[in-house]
Amino acid sequence: MIEILSPAEVARARSAGALVADVLQELRHASTPGTNLLDLDRLAATLIADGGGTSCYVDYAPSFGRGPFGHHVCTAVNDAVLHGRPHDRALADGDLLTLDLAVTVDGIAADSAISFVVGDRAPAESLALIDATERALAAGIAAARPGARVGDISHAIGTVLGGSGYAINTQFGGHGIGSTMHQDPHITNTGRPGRGYRLRPGLLLALEPWVMADTAELVTDDDGWTLRSATGCRTAHSEHTIAVTRDGAEILTLPRHLRP
Repeated sequence: MIEILSPAEVARARSAGALVADVLQELRHASTPGTNLLDLDRLAATLIADGGGTSCYVDYAPSFGRGPFGHHVCTAVNDAVLHGRPHDRALADGDLLTLDLAVTVDGIAADSAISFVVGDRAPAESLALIDATERALAAGIAAARPGARVGDISHAIGTVLGGSGYAINTQFGGHGIGSTMHQDPHITNTGRPGRGYRLRPGLLLALEPWVMADTAELVTDDDGWTLRSATGCRTAHSEHTIAVTRDGAEILTLPRHLRP
């Protein structure tokens, strides 16, 4: 299903996006050495409820997972990159943490992810991974305009990730979003320009470049959810929800200090 949202629905998506961004920034501030991932999940639950939203993850049970996710935010540490299920683990100085959050406000969802290094010790490899995903995300957003095609976004993202020396996994990527968290079209993190669905104003997309330092192969934890690099290398993941407009793309999940 591909939804084209009305102006009123896009306005509700802005509210959802603002809540996602604000919660992520609060969780980032709380992510210090010694913080337990389960405490971050509990904080996310409180912040989402206080903001009038509902987590998209608690009852999320797609075909690739093992039952409902059962938590409010994805917490992926170091070699984990996607669908990181919160568990009893304390963060350490120098850990690379990815927080991925999707919420619904008034029936419309928004989705975003940030990667950052916890504490004061910041390995160069981790910073390079994060930088590559953030630059790829910016390139994908710049390619999202009316009349462009999904393949143009994929090509822009892949050019940055591949040009930075990273192998690209195409199993998981960006997606449409609206009244539900995951919709068509699927947006791979590399592809051929000029191919795929043609973008229209009112289309919401969650773009999410992610990479692993030395592999494109994933393995799944025993929890049935957490996806890790097959080699144990570090990973990073950046994501924004955007709305295609008549003039280009509007980022709905910008942190408060970056909003117009």
